[in-house]
Amino acid sequence: MNSASDSGSNRRGTGSMEPEPTAPGDLLRTTADLHRVSRRRFLAGSLAGILLSTDLVVTDRVQHYREELEILRVPDEDAERRFPHAMWFLFPGYKTSWEETAWLLRSLRPALATRGQLAGIGYSNLGLKVPAILEAVHASIREHSLTRVYFYGHSFGGMLAVQVAAGLAGRGVAVDLIILDSSPSGRNAVRDQTMFKGAVFLYDNGYRITTGLRGGYELGERVLHRNERSWRTVAEQTLEQLSPLAPSSRLIQSQASYIYHFTAPRFSGSLGGTKLAFIGNPEDGTVDYGAARAGWETAFPANLLTSSLVTEGARPAHASPQWNPAVYQDIVLEVLRLFDPPEAAGGHRAEE
Repeated sequence: MNSASDSGSNRRGTGSMEPEPTAPGDLLRTTADLHRVSRRRFLAGSLAGILLSTDLVVTDRVQHYREELEILRVPDEDAERRFPHAMWFLFPGYKTSWEETAWLLRSLRPALATRGQLAGIGYSNLGLKVPAILEAVHASIREHSLTRVYFYGHSFGGMLAVQVAAGLAGRGVAVDLIILDSSPSGRNAVRDQTMFKGAVFLYDNGYRITTGLRGGYELGERVLHRNERSWRTVAEQTLEQLSPLAPSSRLIQSQASYIYHFTAPRFSGSLGGTKLAFIGNPEDGTVDYGAARAGWETAFPANLLTSSLVTEGARPAHASPQWNPAVYQDIVLEVLRLFDPPEAAGGHRAEE
């Protein structure tokens, strides 16, 4: 008895024998647990599939919709009432989305709305096409019967604003004032030459940066300028550029090519009486403040209203009204004071 019992006990302890039968209650509980787990996984998988499909549909619609250039209005009832025939057009900078364009305008609204209504240029995802932009701005001027037109050039948008103003002057339409916010006057005023030239080379030779490759490009570019932002901001801005709301790779490459080939002297003498105001920051890590300032002063000595106003205290230092609204509002108001002093403003301060 003892020997058999010990033998059986030893055999059960070796693990070489079959497991003991599971009780019916344990089996039922195990089956129920498996059912619940499978159902959760099924529901989670289905939800992920629905979200992915929805994202693909939304992305496709957003990208398709933004193939068309659009004038983006920021409603302001007071400005529309006071200035029915005056409007600002904001030309967004490099890689600036439609959403950020509206954000820029809202950040500047307290100052800009003292002279006119607010609108921004929503660039087409098919690429930067200057003739189409000129035509759209001209059409908006005619549609709203504008008699006073102001441009705000955000970063590279200042280059484009100057070219569009020259085109409008050729059509008999005068732009009253262009604010150049940290705008380079040519490629030599851009600090990041290595990656910049690479993007231009690819675009000019017919190569397009795909979305997958673009993630690495965006991250690399922001790491080069990490002194202006935190690592968290670097990561966030990289991911933002990969969202369906971000400008397309084709648009970004065409913008880089435009900057690379732009020369301010090309438009010297073609702006008529348009006044220019260059504002910037010596601490700018994206655009060489001294080179940009000197370039605009040399190209437009008769048109330059001021080039001495500095966005002191702005972080980042390059074209950042959305992050430093108070700094930029004060600077814009000072530009407007120089352009249109209270004692000389007369009847065009308000058109009531």
